[in-house]
Amino acid sequence: MASLVEKVTRAAFRVIAAQSPEKAGELAFWLFCRTRSVKPQSEKERLALEKASARMAASETVRLVIPGSVVATHVFRPAPENDTGERVLLVHGYRSRSDHMVAMADALVARGHTAVCLDLPGHGASTGRVLHLGKAVEAIDAAWRQHGPFGTFVGHSFGGPSVMAAAAGAILHVRRRMPDRIVTIAAPSDIADVFHWLGRLLGLGAAAQSAFERQLLRVAGRPLSEFRADRMFHGVRLPMLVIHAEDDKEVAFSNAEALARLGPHVRLVRANGSGHRRIVSAGEVTSLVAEFAGGEADCRRIVDLPLPTTKEIPRLDCSEDGRPRRLA
Repeated sequence: MASLVEKVTRAAFRVIAAQSPEKAGELAFWLFCRTRSVKPQSEKERLALEKASARMAASETVRLVIPGSVVATHVFRPAPENDTGERVLLVHGYRSRSDHMVAMADALVARGHTAVCLDLPGHGASTGRVLHLGKAVEAIDAAWRQHGPFGTFVGHSFGGPSVMAAAAGAILHVRRRMPDRIVTIAAPSDIADVFHWLGRLLGLGAAAQSAFERQLLRVAGRPLSEFRADRMFHGVRLPMLVIHAEDDKEVAFSNAEALARLGPHVRLVRANGSGHRRIVSAGEVTSLVAEFAGGEADCRRIVDLPLPTTKEIPRLDCSEDGRPRRLA
């Protein structure tokens, strides 16, 4: 059942759309892009941030300027004697921040990689109150210019399409930044699904919904229909690791299956039991990502592999028929 706020909001949009569907679409996009307070929204989040605070304080924070925002990057470096030279960019999801990616950063550092966590505009230590795909890619571009080039992009939730759009050069006014490999975690495969969800939530009619969707063309230079993984990566064969839980209640597992259909260069891993947010700190997941970032476990085959319940991640190699096999 819709809440009173939802009912009032829908009624307001019906009135606005009756006068001007274009204005209703513009207002919907403004709401869509408006970021919330960076203060913890629950006691659970407050405790998580408190737990990560010491590790975050030990990182090197570098602030970068993009139009309308100053974005913070947090650099976690390995000991000089262990440094592989590999650089990995970590991009969080909507209503998240770099603090929630600390376990991932630590797993990368343990393998000798430099991890750079990016706070998207309006999130974490970054300023601004507007975030859309164009702004996210501008922030990724700034991180690349300061800290790159990166061998691996890792994107969780909204960070997934953000790193894919950056690698594909999907935002026309931002230079394409292509790493050697990409990891998506609990990520949507089609931004249109998000627009359709909000349109239904706001009760937008067909004309207002079309006006809403046209706003992405204004800020990104391409229509919404182009922000599908199969279109952004048409003809691109970057090795990809796609991690998703079938019990994810925020982004359906079917999105991971859609990404796996991009081709034999994609490896699909189920992380069942990890949900949508816990997945980025699950030990098995962080170890697997760190392994993949080092160029290991890349069989260039679609693999539907349940993660083991133990903390040990088996190494994978390709047998003669191209199928992965465990190594002792």
